[in-house]
Amino acid sequence: MSIRYPLETPCVLIDTEVMQRNITAMAAVAAKHGVKLRPHAKTHKLPSVALRQVAAGAVGVTVAKVSEAEVMAAGGVSSIFIAYPLVTPGKIERAARLSQQIELIVGVDSLAGAQLLEETAARLGATLQVRLEIDTGLRRTGVGFESALGIADGIARLPHLRLTGIYTFRGAVLSGKPTLDLEAAGFEEGTVMALLAKRLRAHGHAIADVSVGSTPTAAYAAAVDGVTEIRPGTYVYQDRMQAKFGVCGLDDCAGSVLVTVVSRPAADLAIVDGGSKTFATDVQPGTQPLQLAGFGHVVGLPDAVLARMNEEHGMLELGPDAQAADLKVGDQLRIIPNHICSTVNLHNGVVMVQGDKFERVPVSARGMLE
Repeated sequence: MSIRYPLETPCVLIDTEVMQRNITAMAAVAAKHGVKLRPHAKTHKLPSVALRQVAAGAVGVTVAKVSEAEVMAAGGVSSIFIAYPLVTPGKIERAARLSQQIELIVGVDSLAGAQLLEETAARLGATLQVRLEIDTGLRRTGVGFESALGIADGIARLPHLRLTGIYTFRGAVLSGKPTLDLEAAGFEEGTVMALLAKRLRAHGHAIADVSVGSTPTAAYAAAVDGVTEIRPGTYVYQDRMQAKFGVCGLDDCAGSVLVTVVSRPAADLAIVDGGSKTFATDVQPGTQPLQLAGFGHVVGLPDAVLARMNEEHGMLELGPDAQAADLKVGDQLRIIPNHICSTVNLHNGVVMVQGDKFERVPVSARGMLE
């Protein structure tokens, strides 16, 4: 069972061949349905990977923060959507200035937020392209279906804003509840948004973009007539959560965490050098709808469970097969995390693996929170 990489642990490994296969596959989904692909860069946080996605057919990327947009633009990405409401003067000014260098689209979900965008854009003599965010069931940011027209009307009266689209994010949710029925969830998401776009157009709004879709629902939402763009993110690396959804297999997970066994206090217990500072904890074990066991999949030891963590320690509970593998102190293991996106954000760099070649790459947009 023992593997040996010439690397210090813990570290995130990215299999570049698998990553490229994932990039190509999602680009093919978008092309098949005639929609634009604008992947969310939250997963990789690397301009070099974003450029791979663009080379495969993506029109640009999606980010959540102005600072992420700045990193992507500096790395050569020329079309960026900030899918997040900007409401503070400093962030809006940075976005307005960036919009004069690249194609930049900004999210908005209130008239108050739109007015703040207008004031800064007017002062700088800029025009901001905006999309109205719609809440389709996640109950996060976004406006309800019935409120959208009134807010769109208000935005249209602001001379320095140009409303070009609507967008939503809700993931694997159906009728307001978590679901494993991804096809129904994607169809419902796309249908609601396409219907709203028709309503807004009927009232004079030039809605060009109807942007939807997470990694689990993208392929199904893309098939809905009237959807123009999908924004999956996790697909580029994939993770255990997506594998459990059935979106991919574990062999499609380009990202994993390399750890070392540092202690064997009992036959059914191994301690590794990756804890909560190494693995994301936002996708908790035993929660709906996936009911995952532990915080990651231990490659080659399916009955080993990363059951507990503190900051620097990961506790692997070993089933019969894992015990028979006779793990020793110093052995290395690969663990596919439940959620790769927030795991990557815990690390200053990732190791790109191509065959027997290893390249450590700084995660340029890591920690870009503002």
